[in-house]
Amino acid sequence: MRYGQAHKWYEGPHARTRGVLAAFALAGCGALLAAGCSPAGAPGVEPGTSPPRAAPTASATGPSGSGSSAGAAAPAKGSVTVTGEVAKDLESPWGVAPLPDGDLLVASRDKGTISRVAVATGKVTPIGKVPGVAPGGEGGLLGLALSPSYASDRMVYAYFTTESDNRIARMRYDEQRDAGQQLGAPDTVFRGIPKGLVHNGGRIAFGPDKMLYAGTGETGDTGLAQDKKSLGGKILRMTPDGQPVHGNPEADSVVYSYGHRNVQGLAWDKDKRLWAAEFGQNTWDELNLIEPGANYGWPEAEGKAGKPGLRDPVAVWNPDEASPSGIAWAQGSVWMAGLKGERLWRIPLAGSAPVAEPEAFLTGKYGRLRTVVALGGDRLLLVTSETDGRGSPQEGDDRILTVTVR
Repeated sequence: MRYGQAHKWYEGPHARTRGVLAAFALAGCGALLAAGCSPAGAPGVEPGTSPPRAAPTASATGPSGSGSSAGAAAPAKGSVTVTGEVAKDLESPWGVAPLPDGDLLVASRDKGTISRVAVATGKVTPIGKVPGVAPGGEGGLLGLALSPSYASDRMVYAYFTTESDNRIARMRYDEQRDAGQQLGAPDTVFRGIPKGLVHNGGRIAFGPDKMLYAGTGETGDTGLAQDKKSLGGKILRMTPDGQPVHGNPEADSVVYSYGHRNVQGLAWDKDKRLWAAEFGQNTWDELNLIEPGANYGWPEAEGKAGKPGLRDPVAVWNPDEASPSGIAWAQGSVWMAGLKGERLWRIPLAGSAPVAEPEAFLTGKYGRLRTVVALGGDRLLLVTSETDGRGSPQEGDDRILTVTVR
């Protein structure tokens, strides 16, 4: 049994090599660490590939894409350079939302709090606790996102686990109030997403269409993923007020795609195609190109099955090398954080098609990697996840790092 299954939801500490952390200065300066390696995949299979029976993934249509695979190709080989340490000593960080001034809002999964990280100084200041968060297993305070109208409404959206469900609420962030009391009362936008000890999903993001997307999990109840009446094992698309969007695959439904096991990464490329990363079970983790109404196969298929009516992933990994969480798009590639894999994956693209095998960077140097945030251009934020009960935390964990990529 592998990481993430319901009856084994904590794995014990495992041996790994951590890179020596230099005395980093603030973000964008200080010691430079350049690291990159490409680990071996499953026996006889290269990382990011799958058995010969695989069928190609179709192009995206609708709000998430133009349907074209054309586009300037990313270079086959890339690079990653760690340029700074923004913050350290964080407890179970999960969601991150960059503020307009460059500072960060960071969610603590297990504490149920949101803190502001001052990028210029590294100072971490709690701004408030989200009422109703019930942490446990993989649940708690998960994804964060800022309202598309944040400049005027100051609304922060959060996906979190309660005693009865997973839900999305929004809260006004008032910087004029005292530290720790700056979050307004939560306004529940959407409720009723199934909860469990595992597979709670949790990533939320506003798309180019200014609609709210959420990745959910099937909580270990595999049948939920194929049940289009269930909110589990889905990608949801809704208005900022939590209503179904005109043009969704089914009227009066927020379900955008289904057949997912546990979606924890959402990102759009420059052509507005939606990408999602999710945990597999025993064989294949997946990076998927999302099309509205498409069935991504779980539990009928894991990886590239080539079955009629099911959408194959663009790339797959052995779970030991990935167990993917957050993703971001930058410099023509999707960048994917690996939890159990303890590495940052680069998937170079030409439009919607890979141009080369995925590359792994930072393998084992910072432990489990939870969240990747694109800052524009060649800059990313990378959030570690060593204090979530499955890692082997060392002094300074958990951290937020700045990286430059190519």
